[in-house]
Amino acid sequence: MKLTKKSHACVRLESGGRTLVIDPGGFSEPDAAAGADAILVTHEHPDHFDEGRLRAALEDRPGAELWTVKPVADRLTAAFPGRVHTVGDGDAFTAAGFEVQARGELHAVIHPDIPRVANVGYLIDGGRVFHPGDALTVPGRPVDTLLVPVMAPWNKIAEVIDYVREVAPRRVVDVHDALLTDLARPIYDAHIGGLGGADHRRLAPGASAEL
Repeated sequence: MKLTKKSHACVRLESGGRTLVIDPGGFSEPDAAAGADAILVTHEHPDHFDEGRLRAALEDRPGAELWTVKPVADRLTAAFPGRVHTVGDGDAFTAAGFEVQARGELHAVIHPDIPRVANVGYLIDGGRVFHPGDALTVPGRPVDTLLVPVMAPWNKIAEVIDYVREVAPRRVVDVHDALLTDLARPIYDAHIGGLGGADHRRLAPGASAEL
């Protein structure tokens, strides 16, 4: 499996000639979802879900399908009948040849005064990759590569480190990092890599790794 990091929370997974894209939001490249056979969206926040870009990707590739939470699916189902699927915690499905399981229910708490929205993470091919979206969801099974949200209004580095320790993956790859300045990256690298207990990798947008 080939993983290509796109900006912020978006990644592209390629295997067997098929492409799966997760969270091509407004902080990612405009063409992040282009050419995808399947798209997964964890939740409705604009840094993860850009409706215009998703519509364009689905229109350009008539066979492409989308799996996501209900608030996102409701905005696209009518335009793409039979191609938009609503998922929740515990659901399992096949997307572009990848076996996917949904994990989690709610976005992490940003502030008690801000309502929490639906959020599901996606466990790919039995744990080869796990993308939690905007939550520190423990998937409940071994994970090879954890895509860890390193910088967000709702988390702090101590929580990220403890999350990596609890999931105990073989490898960690940073996502949700558009808010992190280059000046601060070495600090995060040292803490997550030194204290998380897993091989830590930071990929620049456009860079790839074989998993």
